[in-house]
Amino acid sequence: MSTDNQSTTDADADPGSDPETEFDAAELQALRERVDELEESIADVDTGDDQKKMTIVATQGSFDMAYPPLILGSTAAAFGWDVVVFHTFWGLDILHEEKSKNLKLSAVGNPNMPVPNAVAAIPGMDRMATRMMEKKIDENGTATIEELIELSLDQGVDLQACQMTIELMEYDEDDFYDGVTTGVGAATALQHMAESDIQLLV
Repeated sequence: MSTDNQSTTDADADPGSDPETEFDAAELQALRERVDELEESIADVDTGDDQKKMTIVATQGSFDMAYPPLILGSTAAAFGWDVVVFHTFWGLDILHEEKSKNLKLSAVGNPNMPVPNAVAAIPGMDRMATRMMEKKIDENGTATIEELIELSLDQGVDLQACQMTIELMEYDEDDFYDGVTTGVGAATALQHMAESDIQLLV
């Protein structure tokens, strides 16, 4: 009787119920669960892929038009954005250490100037208009162009100088502020534009 019971028990036993096999399966399941947890935690990590990008193309080198790209760029960088300001043609003078100190505000064709074009065209009016604006900026405590360039670079803004324009204007790379990226071509600028959330032409 006991022999039959033993035979029945052995026959009904699951071949895969070996204690060693069960241990391996449980270990494998625990390992799979751990891998799933790690994958979820990695997915939750901020890899920076959602960082906003902005590209500004600065084409004008007048006194008043130097401010928009620098103000917008430094502000966006302060928010943690990846910012590139690509300076080309007259916009290159903004980054030129000597020329940036002598940018002028054009009085001709400016509807906000309190003088008619006939008067604005008189020699020396641009210099006068520029001095008036510089005085207003000083009285208001607004940052100068040089200060905004320094701030932008400190914030991580990539101020780029168009290589073709450097050669066209016969500038030297040493003429630009320290920290300015020189030797940048249009293809590089276009690539950043294609990846940017915001593109601005100033």
